[in-house]
Amino acid sequence: MRFLFAVVLYAALGVTANADTAALNDLRDGSMRKLQFHDAPRPVPEAVLLDAEDGEHLMSEYRGKYVLLNFWATWCAPCRKEMPSLDRLQAVLGGADFAVVTVATGRNPVPAIRKFFDETEVAHLPILRDPKQQFARDMAVLGLPSTILIDPEGREIARLIGDAEWDSDSAKAIVSALTTGG
Repeated sequence: MRFLFAVVLYAALGVTANADTAALNDLRDGSMRKLQFHDAPRPVPEAVLLDAEDGEHLMSEYRGKYVLLNFWATWCAPCRKEMPSLDRLQAVLGGADFAVVTVATGRNPVPAIRKFFDETEVAHLPILRDPKQQFARDMAVLGLPSTILIDPEGREIARLIGDAEWDSDSAKAIVSALTTGG
């Protein structure tokens, strides 16, 4: 009897998760059509990221909220185009339930990152670095920019490769649907 209950519960959770993904897919428009939701959440490895002063930060610090994790580099032209929209999304929707976390991967000296942020008028995003590209490798990031949507349990639920308009109505609708549960 316990086994039958577990099977029914698992099936119900699977149907609910698929329905949620279908509803989120319906919200995708414009550049958000590149956002691919996974059939099942994927684990995200722990990572030690460095801030501008070489302080260490863990990805687990963001548990309990949805995270839009963006891998970028100062030399990346599509990143330059995309970063202001990520900043605007963080300014509008960032808070207790959601955060945009940008990670400069590879050789990105802090002065170059600060110059990049100044030139693109980024004011609401953290300076976090993955100088040896270990986290990017662990996350199977093959090109920049790459953006990964992480659930409050710290699991990858969607991925978008390339630049996107993260402050579009579609992006805001997806984040709002996730953080409000509908």
